[in-house]
Amino acid sequence: MYRKDHGFTLLELIIVLFLMSLILGMVTLFLANVLPSNRLNATVRNVSSTIREARSLARFDGQRQVVTIDFDSKTYGIEGFGSRNIPADISVKVIDPVAGEILQGKYQFILYPSGGIAGGTIVLWNTKKAVTIQPDPVAGSVVIK
Repeated sequence: MYRKDHGFTLLELIIVLFLMSLILGMVTLFLANVLPSNRLNATVRNVSSTIREARSLARFDGQRQVVTIDFDSKTYGIEGFGSRNIPADISVKVIDPVAGEILQGKYQFILYPSGGIAGGTIVLWNTKKAVTIQPDPVAGSVVIK
């Protein structure tokens, strides 16, 4: 008679479980390093798009718009349109051409119907990297570096 064994041996199961736990551990380390960087990049894009939106509103309505960054509550937004939160693990400061580094209180960017912007450079950072948002005072463009 011919006998066919079915199933897995204990050694095969142990090897598979070991490999699965090793791969899961490596994925966890990878995600732990990638997520903070993605959160920072998303916040930078959101802040710069808020400034661009305010510029568009100023040009469309013919009235100046104000974007406020509140360092104490870690929020930002266009005046009269609500605010958005800055994640807790991201720090923010503004380097003003006249007042220097500003880390607390409120800071306002004024966007004029002519397209100009009055305000300094925004710096956002976490433990891994820092990114700057530089509004051009004359052209009104926003450059991310």
